[in-house]
Formats: sequence, C-alpha cells, structure tokens
Amino acid sequence: MQNHDGQMADSVDRLLTGQQAREILTISARTLWTLTNSGELTAIRIGRSVRYRLQDIQAFIASHRTTARRED
Repeated sequence: MQNHDGQMADSVDRLLTGQQAREILTISARTLWTLTNSGELTAIRIGRSVRYRLQDIQAFIASHRTTARRED
C-alpha cells in the first residue's frame, strides 16, 4: 500500500532477498542457509523464494551483540 506521496507505507515490512541479507550480515550463503534452517534467523517463504524481514535481521544482530571483557 502506498501513501499519498507514492511511497510504501511504514506498516509494510521491508523484505530482503538472501543476497541482501548476506550483505548486511557479511556472511556466506551457506551460513545464511544454516541459520535459516536452524530457526536462528526467521525467514518468509513465498513459493520457492525465501525472503527476510529487515527487522528480523536487525533483531538477530542485536541478540548476538557482545561486549569485550576486560582482564584485570
């Protein structure tokens, strides 16, 4: 659905291809496939196509964020 300016409405989730998801995560196709099949990264299947929500990728990144541990 488009708003009055012809742009996509905010309520619509942005769907990314596997290649776009890999570029954001800087991972290989095999790693993306493994994360998807294990359920660690949520995917949307549309027919034979697989898409990823940008919000899900951002949540995945946030959940894997670590901080450096200081040695005393």
